[in-house]
Amino acid sequence: MALTLPELDRIANLARLELQPTERDRLLNQLNGFFGIVEAMRAVDTTGIEPLAHPVDAMQGQDIVLRLRDDVVSEPNQREANQQTAPAVERGLFLVPKVIE
Repeated sequence: MALTLPELDRIANLARLELQPTERDRLLNQLNGFFGIVEAMRAVDTTGIEPLAHPVDAMQGQDIVLRLRDDVVSEPNQREANQQTAPAVERGLFLVPKVIE
């Protein structure tokens, strides 16, 4: 799969990007290079290969135990103090102007 300049222009238009001619050529080459890598990866036969639970499993050959900290509250509730400078608060929530009708 390779992108053409008209396709790149359409994608840039949808993304609201204004690309200069030199940027267009460079970006087209980069994207087509990426698509080439994806195609090479898709060509590899992976039938019968188990997915790894963690990428380090392939190197260590054993299960990885993640060192996670306990989920405990470490900061006091400072909602009221933080809302002291807010222009508008109602029932503990910040009030903001409506931006979508």
